[in-house]
Amino acid sequence: MSHITLAELALWQRGGLAHTLIDVRRHAARQSDGTEIAGAQWHDPAQWLDWKDDVAADRLTVLYCVHGHEVSQGLAAALCAMGVDARYLAGGIAAWKASGEAVGALAG
Repeated sequence: MSHITLAELALWQRGGLAHTLIDVRRHAARQSDGTEIAGAQWHDPAQWLDWKDDVAADRLTVLYCVHGHEVSQGLAAALCAMGVDARYLAGGIAAWKASGEAVGALAG
């Protein structure tokens, strides 16, 4: 299983390279933070069996959680085993924000 660095994800986003960005923070952590990385879609990690088949296998998929530990790493490994080029964001959204990269408010 592989990871993607903050700099690599920033380049992918700025360059408009095709990728899927999935926020897999637990609901409570996501709501208490109130922000997300632009372009991300949230999927409940506890319900991953319900959404795993909707992840496109023909493009890079980046998953992020709070710190880039067990949640995003475990789901990235599971998706890789299914043939998806899935990577977790090293350091998670916490490192993304600490590096000065932009986040937006949660919709709704």
